[in-house]
Parts: sequence; C-alpha cells; structure tokens
Amino acid sequence: MRWEQHSEFTTYTWEMPSDPGGMPFHPDAASIASAMRLVPQPGPLLVAIDLHLLTEDAERTAPERLFDRSSLAVAENSDGTAVYATDFKPGPSGFVRILIADRGMDAERAGALAQRVLEIETYRTLALLGLPEAQRLSPSIAASEKRLAEVTEEMRSTADLASNHRLLDELTALAADVEAGAAASAYRFGASRAYEEIIEQRLETIGERKVGGLPTWSSFLARRMKPAMRTCVTTEARLGNLSLKLARAANLLRTRVDVELEQQNQQLLKSMNARTRLQLRLQATVEGLSVAAITYYVVSLFSYLVKAAHEFGHVAIEPSVATAVFVPIAALTIWWVVRRIRSRHVSDDSGSDL
Repeated sequence: MRWEQHSEFTTYTWEMPSDPGGMPFHPDAASIASAMRLVPQPGPLLVAIDLHLLTEDAERTAPERLFDRSSLAVAENSDGTAVYATDFKPGPSGFVRILIADRGMDAERAGALAQRVLEIETYRTLALLGLPEAQRLSPSIAASEKRLAEVTEEMRSTADLASNHRLLDELTALAADVEAGAAASAYRFGASRAYEEIIEQRLETIGERKVGGLPTWSSFLARRMKPAMRTCVTTEARLGNLSLKLARAANLLRTRVDVELEQQNQQLLKSMNARTRLQLRLQATVEGLSVAAITYYVVSLFSYLVKAAHEFGHVAIEPSVATAVFVPIAALTIWWVVRRIRSRHVSDDSGSDL
C-alpha cells in the first residue's frame, strides 16, 4: 500500500499481483473493499479506481467486451507499446474500472503510464467539484444581475436624496452578497482550473494515439468534462463582472449623493451668511442705540455737575448752554471709544482663528 497526502485530499494505492491467465476485473474490487475501510478515512470517498495491467490478449483484453460502448474511451501511448481503456462509469462496488493492455513495456514505463492514468481519473473527479458550486451560485448571480438592472433603471428617474440613499443601501447589500459568494467559491474554481491543467499535462505526456474508430481519452474529456469547466469559468467571470458593475453603480450613486449634500451645504451656508448679515445690522443698530444711551447718561451726569458748580458760583456760564455744548463732544467721544473697542475685538478674533 502507498499513502500520499496532497493539498486537499489523500490517496491510498494498493498494488496486488493479478492472475496471468484470468479475466480482467475478476475478482471484483469489492472483495477487498472491506479491508480498505480498515484504513482511517480523513474524509468522504471521492474517487475509487480498479486498474488492471495485463498483457494484451485479443480475447481477454478487448475493450469492447469489458466496457460500456456508449462511453468507452480507448487510446495508445506515444510509441504504441500499450493500450489503455475505460468507460468512466463506477461499477456496482463504486470503482471506476481502467484496463492497460501491455504490448511490451518495461517495468518503469508501465509504472509511469499506470500512475498517469490514475492521476487523470483522480483529477477529473476533483476538477468537477467546481460544477456544483457554479450551479449553486448561478441562481443568486442571475437574481443580482436582474436587480442591478432594475436599480440602474430606477436611478435614471430618481432625483431626491432619500431615494438615492435607499438605492445606495440596496446596491451595497447586493455587492456584499456577491463578494461573499466570490470569496467562498474562489478557491474551488481556482482548484478546478489547476486540476484541469494537470489533466491536460498528463494527456500530453502520454501522447495519445487513436485506436480504430473509438474515441480517445482527450476527445471524451473534451466532450464530457470541458462543458463543466466552461461553466465554472463563466460563473467565475460573471461574479467578477457583476462585482465591477455593482462598484461602478455604487460609485455613481455615491457621487450623486455627495453632490446633493454639497448643494444642501451651500444652501445652508447661504442662510448662515444671511443670518450673519442680519446680526451685523442688528449689532450696528444696537451700537447706535448704546452710544445714544451712554451719551444721555453722561450728559445727564455732566448737567448735574454744571448746575452744582453754577449754584456755588464756580461756573459763570449758564448750565443749559454748557450742557448743550457738551452733548456733541460726549457723543463723538463715546462713539469713538465704542469703535475702538469693537475694532480691537475683531482683530483679536481674527488672530485667534489664524
């Protein structure tokens, strides 16, 4: 038994001698399946192959007698020293049967051919694991594409900020769903592409040659496996294109929302400027009234002083005349002082803003 650990799967290979004169695939591989199950299983069984390497015999190793003709694939290796055949169908015991008819290979060449044939069938099954993932994602991708078209059409008729916000939220949710699907399937689709490349390399290394009118392994796989691989590639491309379209639509909506917000901010600034001008006018009015009020109180105090001085004989001028002369002097002086105070406050505020 040979055990190999790969990146995401494990292989167990049992090598046993066959009866030189017996028929291929007798006894059936199910006879040793119970012994195989004694080996600890790291996960579910994905591939089971029953490969027989026998000397070519027209009676015992004729592929048409051993396999289903509807899916039979037969080919020679590059130098014609071996014929290998299979129908890629699991038998009753779950094993895919493969026959290699030896026409004179040495031991090393026979071992290499058997190894490559086993790898082709193993990687064929693993490559097809991407197909269920593509089938699972296809309905959600179709629904997202349809909703994106609807949202894009709705964007043409909406102009208010609330509607644009709603559409932007919906596009963001769609983009999140698409990115989640892309992230979940990226590894599976990448692995399917890698396994397909390995299969092509193995077939190229073997150098297939056609046998009679029967299809080769390459032609069979091109007919049966390539459509599944194209489905995976197409689904992955749809995910990528949908993600780009959603990003562009979201950027467009975000730009529209930003423009509308800037317009609202401009209107707000205009209203703030109008309020500021009104406040300046009110402030100028208040300053004028404050100058008049302060002048009144100062002149009143001055008139009291002049009257008292006139009664005691210290001032010869009439108090009313002196008060009248003092009024413009007091008003101008108070107005000048208020302007100085205001100018100082304005300069202090501008210096603090800088």
